[in-house]
Amino acid sequence: MEEQIQATLSSTDEARLVQMCKALGNEKRMQIVRFLRQHPACITNDIVAHTPLAQATISQHLKVLREAGIISGTIQGPAMCYCINEEAIDWLKQQIERL
Repeated sequence: MEEQIQATLSSTDEARLVQMCKALGNEKRMQIVRFLRQHPACITNDIVAHTPLAQATISQHLKVLREAGIISGTIQGPAMCYCINEEAIDWLKQQIERL
């Protein structure tokens, strides 16, 4: 069975899938993703204002999500504006459906 799954994913795709699943495997990061789904294109301080977590903690979670490709950030003045990477989410859904 393991050979069959590996045969459908390149090593790069498998590494990407694992990274995305690990990023989403944290409850706080899932909360951030849900928040971004409901509030597209918001800055870090918006997320901090709606969670009990410190700004530094939120920033670390955002970094993990960004590195996994789940979210993207663009500089907006002195702040970073985050949004869901829809292409990455679609890719993740496709990979999970293949399992």
